[in-house]
Amino acid sequence: MNASGTEPRPTPAGESRDDRPKVAAILPAFNEAERIGGVLRAVVGSKLVDEVIVVDDCSTDGTAEVASGFPGVRVIRLPKNLGKGGAMAAGVQSTRAEVLAFVDADLEGFETHHLDAIVSPVLSGACDMCVGVFRGGRFWSDTAQWITPYISGQRALVRRIFEAVPMMRELRMGAEVALNEAARRQRAVVRRVVLHGVSHAFKERKMGLVKGAAARAKMYGEIGRAMVRIRRRYPRRVWRRKGD
Repeated sequence: MNASGTEPRPTPAGESRDDRPKVAAILPAFNEAERIGGVLRAVVGSKLVDEVIVVDDCSTDGTAEVASGFPGVRVIRLPKNLGKGGAMAAGVQSTRAEVLAFVDADLEGFETHHLDAIVSPVLSGACDMCVGVFRGGRFWSDTAQWITPYISGQRALVRRIFEAVPMMRELRMGAEVALNEAARRQRAVVRRVVLHGVSHAFKERKMGLVKGAAARAKMYGEIGRAMVRIRRRYPRRVWRRKGD
């Protein structure tokens, strides 16, 4: 995958939406009522985004109600918890947009220009997928993305990459690993941009030390299992079926 660490300028605001691919911003969310409002304010402020979709993954804390309070935001409520991969797939299924932008619902310090920096390289044709990585936010968020810079929930991509993943609904927190593999197998051009000052709200702070640590261990377990499944279960021809 090709990568660069620069943060490009967004497409000029005067460009007609009819002259470019449509963009859908999709936020998978589970129990993020306290945090999703700040993220949505940044997302709805983007002139590059044509529709905003929040997929409420069977939350119990009013996440859907908070999201519904933003004009123009479409909320999909899942009847049971599917995990991140399933929520992302539900969002994609609900739109015909050619460019998909995924944003986590628990971000801190996320602003409109961060989203534009992810979306604009894909819109301009400079790359097929653009991944945003954190710098200058919280120590642990920065450290995690130094170690695994392409496992990030902040990304924009052409639709064919997402549709090439054969088992997205089953992957839960392994969704980003699968998207990276789909891009690699399609020989897609991938760019990395730095999102200065952005970080995640830590699970230990959201849920308490014990529950948060357990949730973090579960997350890494799901990512690890996804990596194994992707490499062993699905041959090259499966991934390329929809991407070719």
